[in-house]
Amino acid sequence: MKWITAIIKPFKLDEVREALAEAGVQGMTVTEVKGFGRQHGHTELYRGAEYVVDFLPKLKIEIAVSDEQAERAIEAISSTARTGKVGDGKIMVFDLEQVIRIRTQEVDADAL
Repeated sequence: MKWITAIIKPFKLDEVREALAEAGVQGMTVTEVKGFGRQHGHTELYRGAEYVVDFLPKLKIEIAVSDEQAERAIEAISSTARTGKVGDGKIMVFDLEQVIRIRTQEVDADAL
């Protein structure tokens, strides 16, 4: 099993969600986050004053998938979240040791 965390641009969420559903992913958690990578933020003008925006708004998507679904999920995220511009985000994949569905006590693949 894999735990996939993706940081994407907020306006790409609907496309990514639809692509993951088509890839067979049944659930996800989405969190609004702020951060920066190579972009290092940018400057903006507000009422004539210039100010630095250090942390940019992003979305963090977290999904748990079986090993068989992992590559399809990664491809779905990377192909739909890509704009070709700096700041498209990152996908991080971790081994998932155990999953337990609280309601039924199902474990591992049955709990996904």
